[in-house]
Amino acid sequence: MKGRGCWETGSVRSFCNTGCLNKFKKDDSGDEEPSSQSDKSELHSSLKSLSSKLEDLSTCNELIAKHGAALQRSLSELEYLKFPIESGEKIKSVTERATLFRITSNAMINACRDFLQLAETHSRKWHRVLQHEREQRIRLEETIEQLAKQHNSLERACRGAPDLSSGPICVSKTTKRGVHPVIKDTSDEDDETEYFDAMEDTPPFITVTADPKHHRSAKSNQSGTSTVLSEDGNQTSHMFSTVCGIPKPMRTRRTQIPDKPNYSLNLWSIMKNCIGKELSKIPMPINFNEPLSMLQRLTEDLEYHELLDKAATLQSSLEQMCFVAAFSVSSYSTTVHRTGKPFNPLLGETFELDRMEESGYRSLCEQVSHHPPAAAHHVISKRGWTLWQEITIASKFRGKYLSIMPLGCIHLEFPSSGNHYVWRKVTSTVHNIIVGRLWVDQSGDIDIVNYKTKDMCHLKFTPYSYFSRDVPRKVSGVVEDVDGKAHFVLSGSWDEKMECARIVDSSNSIAITDEKEKQKTVYQTLPPTLLWQKYPLPENAENMYFFSELALTLNAPEDKVAPTDSRLRPDQRLMENGKWDEANIEKQRLEEKQRAVRRLRESEAGVALDEGVDYEGYQPMWFERKLDPISGEISSVYKGGYWEQKDRNDWSLCPDIF
Repeated sequence: MKGRGCWETGSVRSFCNTGCLNKFKKDDSGDEEPSSQSDKSELHSSLKSLSSKLEDLSTCNELIAKHGAALQRSLSELEYLKFPIESGEKIKSVTERATLFRITSNAMINACRDFLQLAETHSRKWHRVLQHEREQRIRLEETIEQLAKQHNSLERACRGAPDLSSGPICVSKTTKRGVHPVIKDTSDEDDETEYFDAMEDTPPFITVTADPKHHRSAKSNQSGTSTVLSEDGNQTSHMFSTVCGIPKPMRTRRTQIPDKPNYSLNLWSIMKNCIGKELSKIPMPINFNEPLSMLQRLTEDLEYHELLDKAATLQSSLEQMCFVAAFSVSSYSTTVHRTGKPFNPLLGETFELDRMEESGYRSLCEQVSHHPPAAAHHVISKRGWTLWQEITIASKFRGKYLSIMPLGCIHLEFPSSGNHYVWRKVTSTVHNIIVGRLWVDQSGDIDIVNYKTKDMCHLKFTPYSYFSRDVPRKVSGVVEDVDGKAHFVLSGSWDEKMECARIVDSSNSIAITDEKEKQKTVYQTLPPTLLWQKYPLPENAENMYFFSELALTLNAPEDKVAPTDSRLRPDQRLMENGKWDEANIEKQRLEEKQRAVRRLRESEAGVALDEGVDYEGYQPMWFERKLDPISGEISSVYKGGYWEQKDRNDWSLCPDIF
């Protein structure tokens, strides 16, 4: 009995230690895995395995208890036998150890039972979490499917009504003889109007690269101008030499600004009461700004002025049009990462950029109106071109995104040839205003018209589409003469580069889309040549508001500038230096000062009205209102005097706005 009892007890102990307990530990170590699985059966399988192991442990406990009791009885019987005193003490010691073993085994079984109950409790929690995730996934899949169906429906509707594909943008209706502007009054817009991204539309033409060996030369329709082709088909004339590299400045410019501080702010707490309002009327803290004014952002259009310098040397208006089109696209290249809002200029604020010695041009901007905000811009270059524009920004915040619609014409004139180009900007959209990472998209059409020759270039900015196979930020276009004959195809993206290819032949083809036949023009072109490519961003640009090399220099202090220059604006300077709290206080002071001046002006207008006297109202300092004979709109044009006053260092007539 003694031998049998000891053997069975040892066997049970060995079984529990090497079998059940080891398996239990293995299952316990893998118990966390179902939390990352979506199948409910995995949880039930784990719980079933745990229950099975617990049953094995219970069986072991019963065996231990049974054989332990038998062992104790045998030991008790031995106590009544007549053994030496030393043997009796050993038997008593063995009995105590057997009792402790039985107590320990019971405690182990109770701990295992508690663990199983805890696992069952957590399993119900895991099941609820997994069920919620499964429901969320199903709901998201249904939403995506619904959006895809709506996208397909809207795309078909857009194709069926091409006149509406341009979306909410103020564009010009183009004819072969000129542009008839469509003047859009933003005050008539319904606050509930929703602006959707323009749906993806297939281009009306197909480009096929021709074999250059069969086209040794391609003569232009312009008299006295031709493009010479080399044996490999590459254009070797001066027409398409790539504009690359920023010329080294004659003076040292700064290459960095203080890093952007890491300030957190809840956008929704500020914007929730502003849905549907004009952006210019929303009091915004500088946390959403970048340390540049809108006048400086407008001046950034000149970053690739070399394109216009090159265009001024060309005799062919069609070739010149290609570079003008590339210039119009290049002005958007700085916006791809720039999600910060520029400072709204104060009324009368100015910004000059004198790069006559370095780059051959001078630029002047002035805020000529506050409501609606309007900025006038004039640039003169000694390299043969003049540019002027008045831009009014109409913006609407719609909760999920922000639409920015620039209104006004851009004029570019080459005095030597008399070529006068006019175009308008496209709509900019800032997405994920509330949730997600902010990103900017450009969409719409640009029609560039030469009012001397009536040549035209039509550019299409394709809006981003999740379902599109095209490259993001795609821009495509065609340059046509007065008779509507296409001469060049333009292609590229507004954040990277633009290419141009001369058309050598064209034909029509029938494309079948959505069970409908659609006629397309097939252009046979020479190999494309690079017109423009974006400069790389400076090192550490992500911590400097993603400013380009030109943008980093715009707010650098300059001597002898007007006292109304944006460089002298105190809140903007404080923000650039990282003192955002002080900048917010200063911004409020400047805005209140501007309101006080406006109230005084309104009071003077009221007194003049009561006395029957004409009141002229606010007049810009360096610009004057005139009728634009091309667009038929009243716009602000430069009246002269600024640079002369700077040479004399006489700013006595400038208002005190800071």
